[in-house]
Amino acid sequence: MTQRLAANLDVADWKAVQMSTEPALEAGPNILGGASGALVGDAITAGITGRRSVAFWLAILLHATALALAITTEVNAFGFAICLLVWIVLNALWLAMVRRPTVAAFISLEIFVVLILLSRFKFDKLWATLDFIDVMIVDHDTTAFLLATFPALRWWILLAATATMIAGIFTWRLDRHRIGSFASLVAFGAAGAALIVLCLLHPTGLNEDFEGKSYVSKFARTGVETVHELMTHGYFEAADEVNGKAIEAAATFGCHATRRLPHIILLHDESSFDITAAPGIRVPPNYQHHFESFDGKARKLVVEGVGGPSWFAEFNVLTGLSVRSFGRFATAVTRIAAGHVFRGLPHSLRDCGYQTFSLYPFYGSFLASRAFQTTTGIEHYLDMRDLGTTDFEADSFYYNRAIDLIHRERGDHPLFLYVYTVANHFPWNERLRPRLTPDWHDLGNAPDVNEYIRRQRMSAHDYQEFLAKLKRDFPGEQFLIVRYGDHQPQFGARVLDPLLSKEDIARHAEQLDPRYLTTYYAVDAVNFTPAGMSSALVRLDAPYLPLIVLEAAGIPLDATFTMQRQILRNCRGLFYSCEGGARVRQLNRLSIDAGLIKGL
Repeated sequence: MTQRLAANLDVADWKAVQMSTEPALEAGPNILGGASGALVGDAITAGITGRRSVAFWLAILLHATALALAITTEVNAFGFAICLLVWIVLNALWLAMVRRPTVAAFISLEIFVVLILLSRFKFDKLWATLDFIDVMIVDHDTTAFLLATFPALRWWILLAATATMIAGIFTWRLDRHRIGSFASLVAFGAAGAALIVLCLLHPTGLNEDFEGKSYVSKFARTGVETVHELMTHGYFEAADEVNGKAIEAAATFGCHATRRLPHIILLHDESSFDITAAPGIRVPPNYQHHFESFDGKARKLVVEGVGGPSWFAEFNVLTGLSVRSFGRFATAVTRIAAGHVFRGLPHSLRDCGYQTFSLYPFYGSFLASRAFQTTTGIEHYLDMRDLGTTDFEADSFYYNRAIDLIHRERGDHPLFLYVYTVANHFPWNERLRPRLTPDWHDLGNAPDVNEYIRRQRMSAHDYQEFLAKLKRDFPGEQFLIVRYGDHQPQFGARVLDPLLSKEDIARHAEQLDPRYLTTYYAVDAVNFTPAGMSSALVRLDAPYLPLIVLEAAGIPLDATFTMQRQILRNCRGLFYSCEGGARVRQLNRLSIDAGLIKGL
């Protein structure tokens, strides 16, 4: 009988049979012998066969679930194909290590589910999905932000880990099938090669990170692209060399101002642009006046993010550099730049004796904002906890905190304040502080557009009150105020092109259609006349904004900003898109060689 069983079982199964029958064999033929022994052996064989059957159908169920996830989350055939290749790669990889097909399918499905859930979670909170860089760059700030914002998350992680462990042990004990390692490695190599080729032939666009779909395929494609870019040029694009005299000038620069320098306030006007650029939108009287500078001109700012990434504009206006220089790493630009990018507006202002402050309306650990801004020269960083709030506030709240800070800190040195305002931040499906606009009446636009315009009216009122307080409270002080819209609201593309389908709008966004990237910037002054406005073109790319601030304040330019001013004039306000990025790469190299960018 033992020979018959051994012929039908693999080594692991045979050991299990031996362990179960040894006590009976030792007891003698009265217990196990003849027909009774055969019955016991058949029962054991039937039990193992039953477990094999359960494991087989469980494996089928796991693969079917993965197929259902691919069908429901991928939006086109290409994404579906990438998703299937990822599934094959994962299964083959785990099969090569554990040899059990059901266990391999279970672990692979677990990865699929976790990836999709994390992507949906991130998209719900930040309107951006998970990409490979989020896994590659795991820093303290990101972990601290998640646990501070969602304290229950640690318990969900613990519960999920416990459930996974229990299910994994059950699947391991159940699965008696074995697959050869050689076959698994062949499948892994073939599917992996196909995955790499397809991903390199069809790279993602930055806008795709802000679309809540195709979670698995998008993650895989960004993984291939990230590794490829790291191998070819690292995190950051830069020319091979620049003029040696320019490097020497940048490294030895010292600020020698010939006039009294004003206090500078840089205002981040969240999600704001002149919505009359869209057809058929009704706005209140004098709506467009808010977007005009002290000289009556309305100026346009072309940002680098479509409908969401405030940190793109934050990077632009503090460093004077392009997010697009980081290629596939752009979505993590502030996290990468922290501790590496020192060049920019606050750094130059500190060289000229400014005290530098930032009033940030969210957690400082969000996308490493605190670490990034302090690297660029912000000495005093105040986040929502320092400002004394647990929620987004009306713009007047942040203006009042700025007034208090100026009262407290003004003295022998001029001040630089970087102030975020967030009244126009999503969502727009509910009234924000309705008591502040008791006379408001909807204007006949879509509900979210009506609410957005109402908040813009609140912003315009609060800004005029802020200017009035500066004049009243500080009659002997000079102020330069520069404000900008960081990106259009999420619905901006929809109202700009109401006749286009979502797919058509997505294609325009992928091609960086400037209509979807255009906001505004404005220059104002209190008790001060701007020293120079020659670079303040009617239309300007966002990385030039620090240059506008420095020139308007009358601050001497170092060699990097002198080069950037020359680029502005030669390229007529275009930055990265001028000459295929060649000029920008030269500026990046100069900043690196001058020691203003390190380790990238």
